[in-house]
Amino acid sequence: MARKQSSTLTEAENRIMEVLWQKGEASVQQVVDILSAERKQAYTTIQTFLGILKDKGFVKTRKEGRAFLYSPILSRAQARTQALKHLVGSAFGGSTSALAQHLLNDSDIDEQEILALEQAIEAAIQTKEEDNG
Repeated sequence: MARKQSSTLTEAENRIMEVLWQKGEASVQQVVDILSAERKQAYTTIQTFLGILKDKGFVKTRKEGRAFLYSPILSRAQARTQALKHLVGSAFGGSTSALAQHLLNDSDIDEQEILALEQAIEAAIQTKEEDNG
């Protein structure tokens, strides 16, 4: 039985998407070259992952000569949103409040980050109030 296709990026897919987000467009060989600077990557492995990303609708291709060039359809912000929704759903029972409380209580969040969160919460409250009339 075929495995259900994930709507979020795996760690390997995310590394490839990072290259595409930085470059805007890249061939399989360019992605291999960039990722191999960290750890040796096989051309066929990267080619397979790019095919999966295309099947998921995260990248598109165009042909230039004999090579295919890949560019992202999914933005970095969209990928973060998808990953966060998945995390909230699977680890926090769908509760964003539980996630926020966990971050505040069980992480190494510093005072500056807490202040930034307070400002974001205040801005969100103001936006909600304006939207509701």
